Amino acid sequence: MRLVIARCTVDYQGRLAAHLPEAVRLIMVKADGCVAIHADGGAYKPLNWMNAPNTLREDGGTWSVTNPAGESLTITLHEVFEDSAHELGQDPGLVKDGVEAHLQELLAADPSTLGDDLELVRREYPTDIGPVDLLCRDRSGTAVAVEVKRRGEIDGVEQLTRYLERLERDPALRGIQGVFAAQVVKPQARVLAESRGIRWVEIDYDALRGIEVPQMRLF
Repeated sequence: MRLVIARCTVDYQGRLAAHLPEAVRLIMVKADGCVAIHADGGAYKPLNWMNAPNTLREDGGTWSVTNPAGESLTITLHEVFEDSAHELGQDPGLVKDGVEAHLQELLAADPSTLGDDLELVRREYPTDIGPVDLLCRDRSGTAVAVEVKRRGEIDGVEQLTRYLERLERDPALRGIQGVFAAQVVKPQARVLAESRGIRWVEIDYDALRGIEVPQMRLF
């Protein structure tokens, strides 16, 4: 990974045009070609980014990042404070907690919980930015990508959105739909999912495991 701290301006051209005026920012270039520009705030989300595969060309103080989709990111470095490279090695990947992993397993065994007509195609379906938890198809043959979380929050919706963007590029999956499944889906995540055409589903973990929920009875 390459880390550059610099005073820079950034211009994006693609589905829309965006400009970041001159300021000090962190530029990350990952081994897979992903480029992300961060400010000193805003949690994990970059101000702008280009997912791999990318082509990065440096011409003096100007970086040009392009991808096969025709998007471009131009980073103009006005003053560089630090430029370093680090070998991070092979990452073992995300280890999910027991509940989340078991939820995925149970939903893979019976995806009808997410929709009566869904059938599983594959678990951990690969994309070039990581695997989506479940890939299913409905009765009409439409592909459906399912991301499973124990707690459904905004970052999970963002993650599924990125997967859907990558999967949509595959002609065999074009028109793919998204389902965000969790035991509890937070209100903000519901709003974001609905605004992006993603269906959200809350899962009763005990019911899915076949455990009868205690109820008050007269006899």
